[in-house]
Amino acid sequence: MPSKTFAGLDDIEDLVNQDEVLTRQTSQPNFVRMRSHNPLKNKTERPISNTSLQSENNGLIQSNIPGTQSIYLKTWGCTHNSSDSEYMAGQLASYGYHITDACEMADLWLLNSCTVKNPAEDHFRNMVEKGHKMGKPVVVAGCVPQGAPRQEYIKGLSLIGVQQIDRVVEVVEETLKGNTVRLLGQKKVNSKKVGGASLSLPKIRRNPLIEIISINTGCLNACTYCKTKHARGELGSYPISEIVERAKQSFEEGVVEIWLTSEDTGAYGRDIGTSLPKLLLHLVEVIPDGCMLRIGMTNPPYILEHLEKIATVLNHPRVYAFMHIPVQSGSDRTLYEMRREYTREDFCTVVDFLRSKVPGISIATDIICGFPTETEEDFEETMDLCNKYKFPSLFMNQFFARPGTPAARMPQINRQEIKKRTKKLSELFQSYEPYQHQLGKTQTVLVTEIAHDKIHYVGHNKYYEQVLVENEEGLMGKMFQVKITETGLS
Repeated sequence: MPSKTFAGLDDIEDLVNQDEVLTRQTSQPNFVRMRSHNPLKNKTERPISNTSLQSENNGLIQSNIPGTQSIYLKTWGCTHNSSDSEYMAGQLASYGYHITDACEMADLWLLNSCTVKNPAEDHFRNMVEKGHKMGKPVVVAGCVPQGAPRQEYIKGLSLIGVQQIDRVVEVVEETLKGNTVRLLGQKKVNSKKVGGASLSLPKIRRNPLIEIISINTGCLNACTYCKTKHARGELGSYPISEIVERAKQSFEEGVVEIWLTSEDTGAYGRDIGTSLPKLLLHLVEVIPDGCMLRIGMTNPPYILEHLEKIATVLNHPRVYAFMHIPVQSGSDRTLYEMRREYTREDFCTVVDFLRSKVPGISIATDIICGFPTETEEDFEETMDLCNKYKFPSLFMNQFFARPGTPAARMPQINRQEIKKRTKKLSELFQSYEPYQHQLGKTQTVLVTEIAHDKIHYVGHNKYYEQVLVENEEGLMGKMFQVKITETGLS
């Protein structure tokens, strides 16, 4: 079993392999049905004689009939973005489009972007430019076009907003015809923002055993360093009934693990008169034996009042005893400058309570190194906090100013100093072994994926700690007991 999550990972929500392209189909009732487009049976389509059926494209025959082309889909960012891409892929495939990982041969590129960090947006920009150079029609989706649609490098491209993913087919169709479509509006019911596109849309899962359910979009905070609020906006939650129905449907389709995701799961329901604990209590009633539920990232302020109920849910046998609670800094002064809406003491209250009420719980956190106003003393407070709790999963991010945020207008810390602080925190992280006490224990694990070495399967125990098991036939998607024989770095 790996001793801890590698410190270089940016965020627990980024653990999905971003280089993987969606190609799998789900079973009924979200079965992806390939539709034959016979223009003689559909009066809304132009007759074949009026359509340019074939053209030479790198030696291949390219069809201009809607729903017959191949689409290259690439995703950056969090599991919310990954879920959006799975929905877009599912809709396109159900209409007849072929989702491919061969970007060179694809007829159109659909790029789903992330605006949280500079490197992700830089990579996205490079792919847009690459698509232009290759002469590919490009559709951009996600937080970049939603938050900053007037950027020069996406000028003239079709844009799909974060709440408009249910209209991806028409955007792709129009773009393939040479038109530009921009859909960036919010979905509202009675003039009030809602969670977004329906959760019942067809989907192609990245991993057929894992269902990602976005329970809400947007957030309540306005952190000075973050651009996500610019893109995802204010909080909009899905009704409990819709989320529970999606979960039931997913289990019926063979899913064994559900991830709840959003920009802040702890804020769920505050806009519709409910709460995260109420949702969780409904969900645990529909989780079958042999299946598990993982709760996504939550900021400290919004679970403080629900700690007792959250602990009760985390102790449920079919819920991972795992929480991702980003602290970002151990200094109250820096937290105030970040507008994080909590103190170091608040965070410690959450961690101490959960550790006391949920035996063995695994708590992950995030740290930003080099926020503009962070002094050496502030950073030492962060070091002290991390040393106190010795988090098994610690995601370190060097601060990069995001254009348009208040933090970008603050005096910046020297890059070398930021790197020095990051290195110091990384060395602290590497100095302890939080899983050594698991050696020799027998634990129950659920296997959901193949390890990078292609030799082992990856399972997770009750505490969402990775456990490597021998690749034996019949184990994928199963829950069984193992004995921990070794701990160490992955």
